[in-house]
Amino acid sequence: MHAAALAVPNVAGYSFDQAPDLSDAEERRKLSENAIKVFINIADKWDLNEAQARGLLGGVASSTFHAWKTRPKGKQLDQDTLTRISLVIGIYKALNIYFGKPWADRWIKLQNRGPLFSGQAPIEYMIRHGQPGMAEVRRMLDAWRGGR
Repeated sequence: MHAAALAVPNVAGYSFDQAPDLSDAEERRKLSENAIKVFINIADKWDLNEAQARGLLGGVASSTFHAWKTRPKGKQLDQDTLTRISLVIGIYKALNIYFGKPWADRWIKLQNRGPLFSGQAPIEYMIRHGQPGMAEVRRMLDAWRGGR
């Protein structure tokens, strides 16, 4: 494999040589602002309403969601919320690799007859089943795309 393909991302102030320790408050502080921004962008691309976006975040209060959305700077998310956002990012990436546009952004809200969803939309499944459901959708999509 080419050496450049093995290079880790270069993001100012953050090293990607190992997974972040989300139990560490300083790590969470470093990640939170960008995590919020990325989540809001994905929620917009998926055309999620506020209740759906808040549901993916574990049911945060509307006032908290709006504070994060309008002023993400200086916020510090908890471990659960950062893990949920990480799962959403992975799902978004897998959908874009597997489907491409425009299906990647539509799939999440379409009713699905697959055995995991039983006729409900993936967004409904993930909100109903929480972090374990989000992880299951992520694993399924990663398997579809060949685990890359």
